[in-house]
Amino acid sequence: MFNAKPTANRAGELAADARFAAYDEALAEANLVSRPVGLLDLEHFEANAKDLVQRATGKPIRVASKSLRIRRALEHTLGKPGFSGVLAFTVPEAIWLAESGIGDVVVGYPCADASALQALASSDVAREAVTLMVDDIEQLDLLERAAPGHPPVRVAIDMDASYRPVRGVTIGAARSPLRSAADVTKLAVQILRRKNLRLVGLMAYEGQIAGVGNGEAGAKGTAVRAMQRASAADIRTRRAEAVAALETLVDLEFVNGGGTGSLESTTRESAVTEVAAGSGLVGPGLFDGYRHFRPKPALYFGLNVVRRPGPSTVTVLGGGWVASGPAGQDRLPTPAWPPGLKYRGTEGPGEVQTPLVGDAARELALGDTVYFRHAKAGEVAERLEEIAVYSHGHIVDSWPTYRAEGKAFL
Repeated sequence: MFNAKPTANRAGELAADARFAAYDEALAEANLVSRPVGLLDLEHFEANAKDLVQRATGKPIRVASKSLRIRRALEHTLGKPGFSGVLAFTVPEAIWLAESGIGDVVVGYPCADASALQALASSDVAREAVTLMVDDIEQLDLLERAAPGHPPVRVAIDMDASYRPVRGVTIGAARSPLRSAADVTKLAVQILRRKNLRLVGLMAYEGQIAGVGNGEAGAKGTAVRAMQRASAADIRTRRAEAVAALETLVDLEFVNGGGTGSLESTTRESAVTEVAAGSGLVGPGLFDGYRHFRPKPALYFGLNVVRRPGPSTVTVLGGGWVASGPAGQDRLPTPAWPPGLKYRGTEGPGEVQTPLVGDAARELALGDTVYFRHAKAGEVAERLEEIAVYSHGHIVDSWPTYRAEGKAFL
């Protein structure tokens, strides 16, 4: 008699069992016994970083900070070849990162906070490192009113990258009102007339490619992939036209585009000098559904089993960490381990307790840890103060989240 080689699926299950058992042992070894607990698998994080760099085919990756919200993780990533600069989500965050030593921070969204604009204008370090995002002349006026006569401030223009196949239909995020080269040029002229502004970049984020999974089978998946191909061709043309028009006025330092899901199409554009990515480092639940790449899950949160309502039902404390975006099942955390656990249909993940059902629940004892993955990459960091960093069987470090550093930007 001999033991048959396990199937690929069974081998994967055994590997996952071993890995989560190793997480449990490492947390216990580090005396991290309280729950909730955050755990970053550094081996998976590093593998994801390497994959992003390969997919970017030589173009530098600006790290989207909203997808991490952990300063040490940002610094760790920026220390790797292929990554350069941060794409921040608020001006106060950008100032903080700049004054913490990160020398290139582009704010991905406009700012109407007069106190934040004033703080930026008054900081020599921030003015040197931070680039404001604008798409409206009113934003220029806000800055001038907040800090009259301010020293030169770096600005970039945000261009609309949504896809509009027919009149009245818009696919993608509602961002900038500037859609054409003429629109972008008109604002650029206004910027250049103001001696205390420096126009240094252009950004266009094609979220309908970068952030929409395209791996679904059947007609829906086919339609999504067709839309993304058409959208990629559309933004390639419009972005190139905008860059060509701007280059008649000013020498741009960067042209930023894309995100984790669009690296292949965005990096093919000669007009693009850099790409953005962040979620691909973590591999959250919403990034399981792509055909052309599959990041390794790198970030988990663990909750305690605290009661047993029935033989095949257990309840963990907390768990309702639902992601932002259009409400739906895909915004819920994914029970990751033990395998086979599901939400109770009439209750779901709750504010203070989450019942879980399935055969695996029969084997769980009070005090055991159930591991979850958040649907989005960075939002889990707003729920935790420390992230235990796991590598090769041990907890090797602990990284404070923005929250632990007293920072709540959004």
